[in-house]
Parts: sequence; structure tokens; C-alpha cells
Amino acid sequence: MLPKLRPIPLKDRVSVVWVEKGQLDMLDGAFVVVDKTGIRTHIPVGNVGCLMLQPGTRVSHRAVELAARVGCLLLWVGEGGVRLYAAGQPGGARSDRLLHQAKLALDPGLRLKVVRKMYEIRFGAPAPQRRSIEQLRGIEAARVRRMYRNFSDRFGIPWKGRKYDPTHWEGSDLINQCLSAATASLYGITEAAILAAGYAPAIGFIHWGKPRSFVYDVADLVKFETVVPAAFEVASKNPEHPERVVRHRCRDAFRKTRIVERLIPLINEVLAAGEIEAPGKPREALDPVLKDGKKVGDAGHRG
Repeated sequence: MLPKLRPIPLKDRVSVVWVEKGQLDMLDGAFVVVDKTGIRTHIPVGNVGCLMLQPGTRVSHRAVELAARVGCLLLWVGEGGVRLYAAGQPGGARSDRLLHQAKLALDPGLRLKVVRKMYEIRFGAPAPQRRSIEQLRGIEAARVRRMYRNFSDRFGIPWKGRKYDPTHWEGSDLINQCLSAATASLYGITEAAILAAGYAPAIGFIHWGKPRSFVYDVADLVKFETVVPAAFEVASKNPEHPERVVRHRCRDAFRKTRIVERLIPLINEVLAAGEIEAPGKPREALDPVLKDGKKVGDAGHRG
């Protein structure tokens, strides 16, 4: 007999799938994209971290319902992912973890500890002593500019800074178009991990005051080992459809670095730097609707 249905953990999922110019629907029990000719493309939505919905995409109520039930994040983005218009909630959020995150962010001393840990993970060395968060942000910005210049020299691409106009996408230079498409993929899977773990995308530590502040914080920890090299590599070859090639390179980079598997433990490691006890399960909390039963076969069977 087949094992009972249960959600696939985020660490075992495909990272990101981009969809454009089609109707997302649930037909004959399957999650599909239907193009204008009626051709169906199946998407194993329960095995995907997030779907990036570009212009020209429509989505039915049943499709959204199924995506939420299986924990797949839906993101409505602009062309190339350069804008985020809206984001769904895949379910599973826990208020106790959100409140723990907020407590760390609202206490200046605890917030500084978390920021110092982020600095250490990102640059592989402890943050300088006796520095405020604003001072650490300044040091970080200088190091990031230097890292971009190093990639520019390595791939032989002129670099004038991270600049683009969201209202005039085609006017951006090639490397900035590639970087925008690459970081959009990373931000999507990072937000899916944050929500799956029960935290809030808006409550950041280095970044502050934006709807995805914590997304930027966490994504920055792994950006220069994943999507930035991929973007510069693609730009150096000047392909006909750079955004599409960048997404494929990012998908390969995510798989190679096992980034989906690493994100939630990385978030927990960062927040643990605050050195306060993490909350346990509240007495009022509901048990999972789909519990893990007795396993059958090996991990490949997802049983």
C-alpha cells in the first residue's frame, strides 16, 4: 500500500519555478499551467519551494488553495523579477517564533548580537569590536563593493555599480539585468524558507522598514556564493535570453550548494546568536494536520 499523504519538507524541494503567459489551474486532480493553445504543463507544486508568477499569468482559486495547502509560496513579480507586487502565505506560520524574532529585533543589544553573527557568517571573520549597527553596515557596504569589483575583474565585465531603473527595464546594462533576475530567484526561495519556519519576512536586523527586510538579511548571507557568480558568468557570455539562462544557472547553483536544505538551519543559527531562550510549543498550538507516521522504504520514497 502507498504511504499516507504528507507535506514534503522544504529542504527536499525544488527551489524556484518561474511561470509566465499562462493560466495556473487545477485540472483532473493535477496542478497545471495552460497556455493559449490549451496545452497543459504539469507542475509538481507540492515539491516546489515557490512559484514566481510573471506578467501574463492568471491563477484560479483552486490553484491558490492547493499551493497554500502543500506549502508552496506564490510570488507575483514584474518582468525579470525586478519588482515584487504581492506574495502569498503558504501556511504553517507560528506566532511564537515570530514573537521571538520581534523580541530580538526590538532590543538594541540583542539585535546587535544577531547583526554581528550575520557579519561573521557572511565574511568568515568576527565583526570588529565596539561598532554600532550603522558602522557595521558601512563596513559591510565597502566590502560588498569590493566583492563586486573582484567579480568584474574575474569575468572581464565593466562594472559601474548596482544600478537599474524598474520602470525602464530594457535600459539597464546586461550585468544588472542578470543580477536582478538572479537575486529575484534567491529572494523567492529565502522568503519561502522564512515563512515555512514560522518567521516574518518584514522583521529584519541589518535591513529595516521594508516588507522583505529579513529576506534581504538572510539572502545576503549566501548571495555571493550562489547567484552573484552565476549572474556574472552569464553576462560574460552575452546570451540571447540572459534572464532565462540566469535562472537555469541559479537553479544549478542552488542544487550544488544545497541552499534550500541550509536556509532554515541558517536562520535558526543567526537568531540563536541573540543568546535568549527560543520559545517552545505553546499549549494552545494545534498539532499538524498531516502527521508523520511510520516510515516505509528509504528517504527516496518520502515515506
